[in-house]
Amino acid sequence: MTRPGLVALGDSITDGDVAPMLGVRAWSWAQWLATALGLSYTGLAAPGARVPDLLAAQVPALDGPYEVGCLWIGVNDVRGADFDAAAYAEGLAAAAGAVAGVCARVVMPTIPLDLGRPRAGPVKVLAANDAIAREARRVGAALVGLAGLRGWKVVLPDAVHLTALGELAVADRAARALGADVLPSSLCSADRSALGAARYAVTRHAAAVGRDWARRLRERT
Repeated sequence: MTRPGLVALGDSITDGDVAPMLGVRAWSWAQWLATALGLSYTGLAAPGARVPDLLAAQVPALDGPYEVGCLWIGVNDVRGADFDAAAYAEGLAAAAGAVAGVCARVVMPTIPLDLGRPRAGPVKVLAANDAIAREARRVGAALVGLAGLRGWKVVLPDAVHLTALGELAVADRAARALGADVLPSSLCSADRSALGAARYAVTRHAAAVGRDWARRLRERT
């Protein structure tokens, strides 16, 4: 027996700390997915989390069984100067096994290659994605390929966090990977017009670019 619910583990991207935009509400990709699947939502993800944080705080909070488990972890790991591919793979294996043990189905997204400003670099991202794909196969999870995810309307200027439209795009990919009958994007009326994009570009996006350049300047000094 499984409870009719979806549980999500990960970092700030899965936590969903986003601002609404172009008619898309401020939901994480996992919350959109839960809604499309008609499941209750339990969010355990925490901003800044790495694999050790997930194992220490989020995995022990699992209170299954669940219908679907969402596991997306590694963005903060690969951005760290101390990234250890072997240690990451070992921790991910423990997390994937724990999630698969209490969930009927599991979803595991990969990490975008063009990650971070300054960039994390493809070597570390590819190593993490290899581990994610390997663990997805091992536990029978649906792998959601996000290596090519990019673009100013879906990714914020730091090239790490997603916009509300980006969260929705990931949710659609996850729904397709699960073979869902309903796509999350069908549940809202996103403004995809040229006028809407232009208005967003000169207001919200321009401000976000300014904030990110200020962040980079602070980090250099």
